[in-house]
Amino acid sequence: MIVKTQNDYDAVIVGSGFAGLYMLYKLRKLGFSVLVIEKADQVGGTWHWNRYPGARCDIPSLQYSYQFDDELQQEWSWSEKYSAQPEILEYLNHVADRFSLRENILFNNEVSQAVYDENLHNWKITTKSKKTFTSQFCIMATGCLSVPNKPNLEGLDNFKGEVLHTGSWPTEPVDFTNKRVAIVGTGSSSIQSIPVIAESADSLYVYQRTPNYSIPSNNGPMDRVQEREIKSRYSDFRKENWQNGFGIAGLEEEALAVEAEPEQRDAKFSFHFDNDGLAFLGAYGDLMFDENANKLAADFARSKIRSIVKDQKTADLLSPKHCIGGKRLCVDNGYFEAFNRNNVFLIDLNEEPIDKLSENSILSKDISNEIDILILATGFDAITGAVRNINITGKKGANLEEQWKKRVESYLGLGISNFPNLFTITGPGSPSVLSNMVPSIEQHVEWIADCMTWMQSNNKTVIESTEAAEQEWMKLVNEIADMTVYTSVESWYNGSNIKEKSKEFLPFIGVPVYSEQIEDVAKN
Repeated sequence: MIVKTQNDYDAVIVGSGFAGLYMLYKLRKLGFSVLVIEKADQVGGTWHWNRYPGARCDIPSLQYSYQFDDELQQEWSWSEKYSAQPEILEYLNHVADRFSLRENILFNNEVSQAVYDENLHNWKITTKSKKTFTSQFCIMATGCLSVPNKPNLEGLDNFKGEVLHTGSWPTEPVDFTNKRVAIVGTGSSSIQSIPVIAESADSLYVYQRTPNYSIPSNNGPMDRVQEREIKSRYSDFRKENWQNGFGIAGLEEEALAVEAEPEQRDAKFSFHFDNDGLAFLGAYGDLMFDENANKLAADFARSKIRSIVKDQKTADLLSPKHCIGGKRLCVDNGYFEAFNRNNVFLIDLNEEPIDKLSENSILSKDISNEIDILILATGFDAITGAVRNINITGKKGANLEEQWKKRVESYLGLGISNFPNLFTITGPGSPSVLSNMVPSIEQHVEWIADCMTWMQSNNKTVIESTEAAEQEWMKLVNEIADMTVYTSVESWYNGSNIKEKSKEFLPFIGVPVYSEQIEDVAKN
C-alpha cells in the first residue's frame, strides 16, 4: 500500500510564462497547494528574456492569448494585429495581478535538481541557491524555446565590445546609434531585429549560414471592427481554429495547389502572402504534404525575395534552397527590404566561416569587420533544452539527460517513463511549436489538472507512462512527420541545430488528431 507523505506542496511548477501562470491558476482554484519557481525576477517566461529589438509574436494577437476566463478575453484590448514583446509582457503581468498569482511564485530562484523518492513517492526540488521543496507532483512549465544556443566562437573572451544573445537580452535598452554591429544567424529573432537595428546602426554585418523564408506580417493597429466581431463570438472562434491542423485561423484550406490553374494559384499565393503571415502555408491543403505543391509555394516565395532585394547576388544568397515551412516559417516587418540599405552587408558563412574574434573585429577567411557589438541570434536548444538543463533523477537512479541522449521519448508530450508524477507542458511528442502555443498550453494544463483531480478522488498516489506506451507514441509522431515535407530538411524541430542532441522529429503534427488521442487516454 502506498502511503501519501506530508509534502511542502501538492505541486511545484517550474517557470512562470504562459504555461506556469495558468497551471498555477488552475491548480490553486481546485484547492491544491502550489509553488511556482522562477529564475527571473518577474513573470513572462520567453517574453521576459526575448526583448530584442522588433521582438513580437507571429500569431495574431486575438488568438495568442488566454481563453480560460471570458472576462479577461473581453476586457483586454491589443493595440496591434501582431503583439510586440513589451505588450505581451504587460499582458502577462496583468494576468498575474488580476488573479493574485505572484503570492505563489518564488522569483530569482533557478531549479538545478529534481529527485524522485521511490519510498516517499514525492519529488525533492532544489534551487541553485540551495532552497529545497518537496511535492507530490513536479510540473515543467519551462517552455519550448527558452534555453539559448550559444556557439563556441574562438576569441569570444578576448572581444572587448558588447556581446548579446537574442534569447537573453538585457532589460535595459541597447543603443545602436552609430555603432558597428555584427549579427550571427538569420532565424526568426534575427529576421525581426535586423530591420530595427539597421535604422540606427552605422553598419550591420549579417552572418548567414542558411537563408530562411519569411512572409510580411503587414502588421498594423488592431482592426477594432474585426476585434468586436471576434469578441462577440470568441468561444466559437476559438473552436473553429482548433479544428484545423495547426490550431490557427486561416490554415484550414482543402483545395490542392497541384490541381489549381497557374494564374489562379499565383493569385491565391499573392493574397495569402500579402495578408496572412504564417497562414500563407494555408493557401492550399497540400503544401506541407506534397513536395511538388511545396515547390510551387517555395518558388513563389523566392520570386518575392528577388523582387524585393535589388542586388541579385544578395537576393540569391537570401533565397532558401530547402522546402518552405520545413524550417520555422518567419514573419517580418521589412526584413528583405533592409538589405537594400547601404549600411547592411550580408556575409555567407558557407564561403566565409568565422575564424575567430579579436579585441575589436570578427575575422573570416578573407574578411575582417571591425565591430562594437556582436549579436548571437543563434536560436535555442528547442523543445527539450530547458528540461534537460535540470538534473532530473527518477526511479532507480534514472537520469533524464542520459535517458534522452540516444532518443527523446515521451508519452503524449506529457509524461516520461521512469519519472513518476512528472508532467511536461507542451513537451516532445505534442503539437507545441507546430500549433498556436497558448491554446496548446491551456489544453495541457487542463489535462494535467483533470488527471491530478482524478487521482485525488480515486486515492491514487503515483502515475507514470510506460516505456512501451511512449515508444509507440513517438513511433506515431514520426510516422506522421514522414508523411510530410518536414523531415526533408534539418531543423531545430529534429534537434539538428545542437550537435550533441539525438536526431528525431519531436512535434506532433495535427492539432485535431492529437486532441482526440489525449481525450481518449483520459476517458480510458
